[in-house]
Amino acid sequence: MSTLVLNDAETAQAGAARRRLSPWQAWGLILIAPYVLVFLAFVIYPVGYGLWLARHPQSYVELAEDPIFGRAVVNTLIFLILGINVKMIMALLLSGFFVQQRLWIRWLSVLFILPWAVPSIPTILSIRFMLNPEWGIINQLIFRLTGEDGPNWLNDPSLALTFAILVHIWKSLPFWTLILVAARLGISGDLYEAAAVDGATSWQKFRFVTWPSVQTIYLTSTILSMIWTLGDFNSVYLLTGGGPADLTHVLATLGIRYLRLDRVDLAMASIVFALPLVLPLVFFMMKRLSK
Repeated sequence: MSTLVLNDAETAQAGAARRRLSPWQAWGLILIAPYVLVFLAFVIYPVGYGLWLARHPQSYVELAEDPIFGRAVVNTLIFLILGINVKMIMALLLSGFFVQQRLWIRWLSVLFILPWAVPSIPTILSIRFMLNPEWGIINQLIFRLTGEDGPNWLNDPSLALTFAILVHIWKSLPFWTLILVAARLGISGDLYEAAAVDGATSWQKFRFVTWPSVQTIYLTSTILSMIWTLGDFNSVYLLTGGGPADLTHVLATLGIRYLRLDRVDLAMASIVFALPLVLPLVFFMMKRLSK
């Protein structure tokens, strides 16, 4: 009987010890509490309130009937397909250049990173000023060289959307290049030496050594880039403002247009419409990262 009582007491003490928080766990709860509160206040509440505002089916009917909405969906798809694929392919190629251990390449990499490090507002607005048809530096240069006036770059929807895509690529390309440079630096040099001994060409080294090693990082970065690009409104809004005639809007900037028109329900509906595009990407990315 005394043995059973002793065992019960030891079990109770062990259970109490397991329930007692360690100092690291206590400090962790204290530090994580503000983040939880911020998440509830600035993520859960706005999302829930937005879903409540967009609860009426009539809002989606009006949204579908708006021709600007259809154009924004097409622009978003063009933006994603061209912007992401061109950006990630260029990042993969440039990572092979910047991974080389030469002093002048290191200095060049500093200049290459600057567009990403500088805030978006001054950089994109400076490009918008450069494209001004009257006093922009590009048209002034065209006039000095040819004696003719340059085009109104941002007054043509196709040109304006093209420049918005180029600005997005130029602004975010350094970041993804750095990610792929880090992935390349993690590849053992012995693999390249063995491939060189076997007589492999540069293309074969890339195909059989580099690509298998960076493939997971490349695909994960592409998915993450798609998620961020869907929410990127700076490249379009700061450069074109959605113009001309609201023909360069994407889903990320369409909500601002409806807010200007005092149609909060349509603004929230346009955001809710984008959720089926974002959530599968988030799920797929988290599934890949959990492997």
